Amino acid sequence: MSLRVPAFAKRPLAPERLGRGRIGGWAVAATVGALMVGACDSDGQPRFAAGRDGGLLDAAGGQDASADAADTDASQDAQTDAASLDAPRDGSLSDATDVGSADAAAFEAILAGDRPAEEVFAEIANNGGFPVHAGSEWIFAIRDDGAGPYRLAGDFNDWAPEVMKLDQGVYWVRRAVQTPAGAKYKFVNPAETYAPDPVARAYGFDEFGEFSLVRGPGAHLERWLQQSDGTVTPRRVRVWVPAGQPTRHLYVQDGQNLFNPAAPFGGWALQQQLGSETLAIGIDNTPSRFDEYTQVVDSVQGQQVGGRADEYLAFVHQWLRPRIQTRYGTPSRVGMLGSSLGGLVSLYAALAVPGAFDFVGSLSGTVGWGSRSASNPTLIDLFRAAAPQPVRIYIDSGGGAGSGCVDSDADGIEDDGDGSDNYCENRQLLDVLAGRGFPSVTADHVPGAPHNEAAWAARVAQPIAVFEAP
Repeated sequence: MSLRVPAFAKRPLAPERLGRGRIGGWAVAATVGALMVGACDSDGQPRFAAGRDGGLLDAAGGQDASADAADTDASQDAQTDAASLDAPRDGSLSDATDVGSADAAAFEAILAGDRPAEEVFAEIANNGGFPVHAGSEWIFAIRDDGAGPYRLAGDFNDWAPEVMKLDQGVYWVRRAVQTPAGAKYKFVNPAETYAPDPVARAYGFDEFGEFSLVRGPGAHLERWLQQSDGTVTPRRVRVWVPAGQPTRHLYVQDGQNLFNPAAPFGGWALQQQLGSETLAIGIDNTPSRFDEYTQVVDSVQGQQVGGRADEYLAFVHQWLRPRIQTRYGTPSRVGMLGSSLGGLVSLYAALAVPGAFDFVGSLSGTVGWGSRSASNPTLIDLFRAAAPQPVRIYIDSGGGAGSGCVDSDADGIEDDGDGSDNYCENRQLLDVLAGRGFPSVTADHVPGAPHNEAAWAARVAQPIAVFEAP
């Protein structure tokens, strides 16, 4: 195996960082209490909420379902409870006319009192999305949440708010939009607060936060709500659609933190690091994150958690991936990337679904999971028993040496020291990959880097470059 140091890394790796040096480890005992909701770090910062690993696996901040508040997704489930990726898109990424007509007819059924708004909003989200294309006009709508009346403002009316009607529990307006592609809009409440459409299909971010798009040809984001194969917990999927025709698809865990620069725990602004032909599929985590991102059960504070990674990867590979390809095209390269537990499940994909991914990448991956308070096979053990594969692998960590990597409980995993950021376990995994002869592995170490979103955002360009390289 050739352990390649990326050319874009600002720090040359010392030889001991690529060899069998023993540096760092996890301070497990100091963070066990963070599993419970509301638990805090020693500095009082929250470490776990719904869908969050907590202090055991992630330092303060990070992947959390509460990140939705920053880009309005927390209110999306109140607007619609289902969405699908089945509807195909044409080469220009514009919706078919018949889909818009069906959506317009469904919306008219709300106004006639024939169908409930909740049901129709879900149906439209499953088809062409909001706003609804109705012939030469567009229907903008938001369900009444008690904070109205709402008005509509956007590029098409020089951001001068215009009145929306209230019918059957829905504020709406039907108007022409001369140039829908790239036209921004927001809803305005009586307090003169401009807020994005919580169920708009296409959206983006600028200096004022999130904005909604009438339609999004060119680089933009798209959202799909409540995605599930019936086995995993339903979750949102956020798709970065590049300016060019996508030729690479990258599936990334913890979608809440990827695209919004102002996400509560720190956003990666991943879209700024992607090439013009890379489509990124951000898959939100859920309160089942511990279970879905881990391949075996481990014990935390006496609680048995984990072991549903195979179900999660089946959802991604067998259910989500075909739908993404139907809508956005079939790529020539497919990868998976994540951090912490998201890094663990991304690396595990190479073993669970052999040959399905051309690239798997992990930032500060929790690769010692299974040995922390249990005696189950870790990812290190699984790769030790695996035959080499041609898949590109990227592995990194931050942290430092502490007093060294140790295996005081003699379980074969060097996770019992006082280092940080999963360094020892990742170093051990790299040794295993080298010994097994995996041919394409890129490694990096950022001394002292913490285990948080800001640190991963600062170096996510590195795995992206490995994935996109010829």
